[in-house]
Amino acid sequence: MVCAVAVVLLVMPRFLPFLKKLKFGQTIYDLGPQAHLAKQGTPNMGGIVTALATVLVTVVITVIVGIKHGWTFGLNNSLWPLLFITVGCMALFGFPDDYIKDVKKDHEGLKPKQKLIGQMFIGLAFSFFCYQKLGSDVIIPFTSLTWDLGIFYIPIMTVLVMFITNSANLQDGVDGLLSSVTVVGMIAFGLIVLFMTVGETLAEAWGLPIALLCFALAGASIGFLRYNRHPAKIFMGDTGSMFIGGAMVGVAMLTRTQFLLILISFTCIMSSVSVMMQTTYFKYTKKKYGQGRRIFKMSPLHHHFELCGMKENQIVLMYAAVTLVLSVIAVVSMGAYY
Repeated sequence: MVCAVAVVLLVMPRFLPFLKKLKFGQTIYDLGPQAHLAKQGTPNMGGIVTALATVLVTVVITVIVGIKHGWTFGLNNSLWPLLFITVGCMALFGFPDDYIKDVKKDHEGLKPKQKLIGQMFIGLAFSFFCYQKLGSDVIIPFTSLTWDLGIFYIPIMTVLVMFITNSANLQDGVDGLLSSVTVVGMIAFGLIVLFMTVGETLAEAWGLPIALLCFALAGASIGFLRYNRHPAKIFMGDTGSMFIGGAMVGVAMLTRTQFLLILISFTCIMSSVSVMMQTTYFKYTKKKYGQGRRIFKMSPLHHHFELCGMKENQIVLMYAAVTLVLSVIAVVSMGAYY
């Protein structure tokens, strides 16, 4: 964690002027909260630094430990599939979306169909790998049992990858919000993975590179908060949110703890759920009454809280507190299995 924090604090002061020089500024959506219009032009794509610090620290430490303890660096090493989903999500539809929005000044970014194709490709490939490597069963929290999904594993996990990455992207709408919950959630996942490796030698520890990435991402997010807390000097962008979403679902799938996403990624999930509820209810009431009605003042849910009068820092603290409580429950829930 400390190494990742240091990398971000070292790189970001040099990266910010570079983005400003290239005019890689955020394009603010006109239909969003009016208070956000003042953020127009704030440098975006800060998630590149978060991803760089996370990957660099994880790879360097994994290689050092691996060489010392005689690891093989083929697909039996969990580092590579984890980098595939994290970097893949960022490169295929995170960075291109930011580039179109901020450089081409097209707020729509990638077309929905383009995003869907990229997410399906990453999801299918990663789900197939996990199915072949780990099998089709997932751990049921608070028990010593697993649930075998059988032939449904690959399609269900593909949808999960798409849902979690989009959920992380939706939550990145308030200064410091996604970074804060990522710090808490990744520390929790890191501890869970470490508990899984108890009793294993370093030479056979499948989970160690996964734990390293969890703690590295938590550290990188702490460093990023130095510049992303309200009022933000830089935004994470889809580049960072897709990387984080990929890390969340990747760690869960590689450790068979998919159900823990309900707890650790609860606030991200609620961002997506609130959008789906709002859209569905609006269409239903428009069809039935001729005029669409809304459940929330605005979705995702954090914008509803903003329009209810909460300050951005208050929302961040609330989401971080909820994530902390649920993450503690998630860590405790694995005691029965291990």
